[in-house]
Amino acid sequence: MTAIPVTTNALLGRWHITQLRGQSVADFSPAQLTFAVDGKLSGNNSCNNFVGSYVLNGKQLLIKPVASTMKACVDVLMQQEQQIMQLLPQVTTAITENGTLQLVDPSGMVLITLSRH
Repeated sequence: MTAIPVTTNALLGRWHITQLRGQSVADFSPAQLTFAVDGKLSGNNSCNNFVGSYVLNGKQLLIKPVASTMKACVDVLMQQEQQIMQLLPQVTTAITENGTLQLVDPSGMVLITLSRH
């Protein structure tokens, strides 16, 4: 299947994060993103909940995480959390391919891969 740009309707809802830069997340990770109609973004970054916003304009997607809870978790989840929070602002494009959502940087590198939750 060919990668295609995401429409707003296809983006909406809850997505489970399955990979970060091609590496699988921990099996027990609750990492997920929820895209709402009003441009609000919420989710779990492996350890903590966060909120933010997003703008989808054509095929361009910009994500701005704004606030996060600050609880401590096991090391593997804390590392994933840091990586997710670093990657989200780097996203410039969202595409769908083979039933997944891929969040991509300006160079075309897939930063985050998600599946429907």
